[in-house]
Amino acid sequence: MARRLQLQLLTWDVKDTLLRLRHPVGEEYAAKARAHGLEVEATALGQAFGRAYRAQSHSFPSYGLSHGLTSRQWWLDVVLQTFHQAGVQDAQAVAPIAEQLYEDFSSSRTWQVLEGAEATLRGCRKRGLRLAVVSNFDRRLEDILAGVGLQEHFDFVLTSETAGWPKPDPRIFHEALRLAQVEPAVAAHIGDSYQCDYKGARAVGMHSFLVAGPEPLDPAVKDSVPQEHILPSLSHLLPALDCLEGLPPGL
Repeated sequence: MARRLQLQLLTWDVKDTLLRLRHPVGEEYAAKARAHGLEVEATALGQAFGRAYRAQSHSFPSYGLSHGLTSRQWWLDVVLQTFHQAGVQDAQAVAPIAEQLYEDFSSSRTWQVLEGAEATLRGCRKRGLRLAVVSNFDRRLEDILAGVGLQEHFDFVLTSETAGWPKPDPRIFHEALRLAQVEPAVAAHIGDSYQCDYKGARAVGMHSFLVAGPEPLDPAVKDSVPQEHILPSLSHLLPALDCLEGLPPGL
């Protein structure tokens, strides 16, 4: 008789899986600029942020750790580049805005817990599962999680800044498994990114679940992920774990 799978560890993405920003980045940036006497359109800032973030991540991955940067310096430069691309050429005027935005995004007040997150984490703990974070985030994450009341659920928080590698690099998942001292076959990862979370975890032998969110999944992604691995909301995780472990529904 086949032995039933018994998971020991669940690792979690954070942004757009457990937490989300209360307001879009462009709106946050525009509001802070307005407070400093600068009028910049939120839509332009949002688009410019996407470009600046991607360029900075490509040039200085993992918050510039291997280039001698701090994550604070990394983010301040992203803000400066964002405003520059949105048409604000005066870096001196943007500098205090960048400092304030860095502090604001460090605060739990800027973030909100997604519906069902806390109940799901508690339910996982009740099952005897160990929980940990594996996130492409910087060193501020632990304070943010503490501020929103979620840090207590996790054995450890592993960020890409700390590890030195971002998801889907297999080394960050291997480091999480090493810290937890478990084999990949008894671990699962939950996140909202097909490439970084779902495929990244499966590439090292872990199980994984994809949080679908409010937007329709890309058809190619939907066709690539078994239905039982897709979570329309976090409340679907516990039944999905039952299915994975071969338990009757509701037990």
